[in-house]
Amino acid sequence: MVSGLTVVLVTALSFLDPAAAQTANGFRAPDKTPPSDPSKALSPEVRGDILMARKMYREAIETYQAGPHDSAVLANKIGIAYHQLLDLEMAKKQYERAVKIDPKYAEALNNLGTVYYARKSFRRAIGEYKRALRINPESASFLSNLGTAYYARKQYKEMTEAYEKAIAIDPDVFERRSAMGTTLQERTVEERAKYHYFQAKMYAKAGQMDRALLCIRKSLEEGFKEKEKFLKEPEFASLKENQEFKLMMAAEQKVI
Repeated sequence: MVSGLTVVLVTALSFLDPAAAQTANGFRAPDKTPPSDPSKALSPEVRGDILMARKMYREAIETYQAGPHDSAVLANKIGIAYHQLLDLEMAKKQYERAVKIDPKYAEALNNLGTVYYARKSFRRAIGEYKRALRINPESASFLSNLGTAYYARKQYKEMTEAYEKAIAIDPDVFERRSAMGTTLQERTVEERAKYHYFQAKMYAKAGQMDRALLCIRKSLEEGFKEKEKFLKEPEFASLKENQEFKLMMAAEQKVI
């Protein structure tokens, strides 16, 4: 797994055995045909997906490349494999190739944004996330990425708006963890204490109090220096009678 990246949309695979031949009296006849290699019946995309799930990224790239060269989906998946290998330049080329094949491929645009984010080109990352959102405005993952890029530029108002939209679409958007798929979701941010403060504020506003309390605790442990905001800001008003909240506010702040 690439540090700071979370991959969503897992590819599930299932296999069905062909029905055995039956005799005239209804009993199954023994199958005398030699067993075949099931992998040969699978498409390069499916075989590549299996290799990705096994974290065999170089092998996955070679397998995907055996598929159609005009497939935007395969180009995007090759990009993800390179991304997992930390080869951002090759990942970028593949995402760009996917977009050239299909200019409306929102996932590839989003993934291109994660390359720019990893290179700290936050303005360009924002541009790619916005392009992806113009195609798919209801993607919580894209909105989450956009908010994180705004956060990196200290554009807190824009970050809050993007995050709130993401939570409204998918309340669990910030909790998702998986191993392989078609969309990369950026998670690396600086100033972790302030980041968790903003998350706590959004969760509290959305009525997700358990997650809000967890983020408050994280922000305090990481050294958030404006503890009084939890007592004064209206988003946290409904927590004032919560025993866990009271204990955190009363405790001496210890930075971990």
